[in-house]
Amino acid sequence: MQEAPAKLFVLDTNVILHDSGCIHNFEENEIAIPITVLEELDQFKRGNEDINFQAREFLRRIDALTGDVLCGAGCPLGPGLGSIRVVLGSGRDSRLHDSFFGDTPDHRILNTMLSLERQCSPQPVILVSKDTNLRMKAKSLGLRAQDYTSDKVESFDKLYTGKRVIEGIASEAIDRFYADGSVPADAFPSVVQPRANENFILRNGSKSALATYRATDRSFSRVEKNTCYGISPRNAEQSFALKALTDDDIKLVTLAGTAGTGKTLLALAAALECRQKYRQILLARPIVPLSNKDLGYLPGDVSDKLDPYMQPLYDNLTVIRHQFGENTQAAQRVTEMRESEKLMITPLAYIRGRSLQRIFFIVDEAQNLTPHEIKTIITRAGEGTKIVFTGDVCQIDQPYLDALSNGLSYVINRMMGQPIYAHVTLEKGERSALADLASELL
Repeated sequence: MQEAPAKLFVLDTNVILHDSGCIHNFEENEIAIPITVLEELDQFKRGNEDINFQAREFLRRIDALTGDVLCGAGCPLGPGLGSIRVVLGSGRDSRLHDSFFGDTPDHRILNTMLSLERQCSPQPVILVSKDTNLRMKAKSLGLRAQDYTSDKVESFDKLYTGKRVIEGIASEAIDRFYADGSVPADAFPSVVQPRANENFILRNGSKSALATYRATDRSFSRVEKNTCYGISPRNAEQSFALKALTDDDIKLVTLAGTAGTGKTLLALAAALECRQKYRQILLARPIVPLSNKDLGYLPGDVSDKLDPYMQPLYDNLTVIRHQFGENTQAAQRVTEMRESEKLMITPLAYIRGRSLQRIFFIVDEAQNLTPHEIKTIITRAGEGTKIVFTGDVCQIDQPYLDALSNGLSYVINRMMGQPIYAHVTLEKGERSALADLASELL
């Protein structure tokens, strides 16, 4: 039986800006880079944002190849991989001319696709782009197109929630659990293959208990509803979250949930509760305006320019201070920590290259980060540092990310089951009845 020919994947610029190492994820298939893509990358190579880093890194990878990327056969990428070539422009295809009038980079990429399809037939030629509209244009011309899926999670429905409800637990086992506070895993035979730091609601009729699984000694420990710096959990998921946030053995925590579930507030309250164990508390979030609409020029210094984007973090600090009253010692301590920079709000752009020692680091709106940005942040962690990512994977403001490809979903999918990692999906809104109604109906 004759083997099917290797596919030829044509990469769009946004795929490279998303993952500079993408060329190593196409197995033995061939890769084509339109010259237009290199032109676009040239516009992104200067700057301190992640896309600028990705552009520079990709250009270095191409430059380091020993073969001729301009020859017809391309340059081999290594054992088990195919080849890569840069494709120069050609005359404008009549089908493209009849369908689209403008001469844009996207249309030049489509023109390259049409040219390659003629030259390489019957070899399958496939456009890989994170731009939905470009994929639709390609398909309208009869071309094959697909999203870049190497770092996507398998399914949103299968995304790890960090919690299970187990019914039918023996009443005696729950009574023993309350008496001892910790019991071996075989005391609850109904729990099948628990993961490290996974949370459970154990029920028998009117009896129930909150538990978390400790993989180190293969036992379940009871989760109490403890208050952290004036903030008390209002549901089981918030109790699980505070337990993970204050556990010294857990170095990475992710909290997911819709607006008003308390993700950022719980993380901040836990950080303040554990403040003596850390040299500094850092709060950060990606600078992404609502609906990606830039606010334009903002007056003042760097702090003044960033304040509008960081205001949600200040709002949560205000909520915590109001739990005590303005003149109490606990409220004044928050102010003192900010003035001494023990509690600091900073943009994520300033994190690259740093080594964070004994830091409680909270990253809000993490669903707007790419998988590579998530990795960059985690690899900054030094000795004694704890990192917390919070976000809503269904509320994404970046044009080339979705519920399956964003950094928060990626880290949840890759890290689940690791002994130093815990995740909780918060389900019940606690902000207000109006906020809950909006989340459900709008």
